[in-house]
Amino acid sequence: MKRLIAITGGIGSGKSVVSKILTAMGYPVYDCDSRARVIMDSDDDIKQAIADGIDPACIKDGEIDRQALASAVFSSADNLEKLNHIVHGAVRKHLASWHTLEHRDEQICFVETAILYQSHLDKMVDEVWQVDAPIELRVERVMKRNSLSRDEVLARIKSQDSYVPETIHPAVHLIDNDGDTAVLPQIEKLISNIN
Repeated sequence: MKRLIAITGGIGSGKSVVSKILTAMGYPVYDCDSRARVIMDSDDDIKQAIADGIDPACIKDGEIDRQALASAVFSSADNLEKLNHIVHGAVRKHLASWHTLEHRDEQICFVETAILYQSHLDKMVDEVWQVDAPIELRVERVMKRNSLSRDEVLARIKSQDSYVPETIHPAVHLIDNDGDTAVLPQIEKLISNIN
């Protein structure tokens, strides 16, 4: 049976680590963040919607100013919701095509997303792998990786964590990425339970 599985978790939880392991194991992984960037950069209607709905300063010389956009959406829940509305319909459509056309012969495919419920991708997946790590470890990872201040990281975590879905996906499995627990055996066990 063909399966689409979400890899999710807050910023700094280690979703990308899980995705890299799965890719190395030969499984296709759709990275929502990188795909959304490509879709946004190539779609003039999306850029115009960002300028009109969020802030004209987010678009400079026809290109998205990522720093200005991040500042606008991570300081305002309303702007973040607007951006999600603008972008995620296009991402869902692209993911559906990627899964059913590009990878139609694959039995198991994965989609990595930090905002599973906000983007409504939870409605498209068969199960969810929730990657978790202690908050201090997440902050440390993101500060190091993205050269952000502690306050900037905490603001991003707060904006992600502030959304509470009406219903949780019925098939959620936890992957503990606390820095002490090995991740690979957890992934192998979850995959063995699929087959």
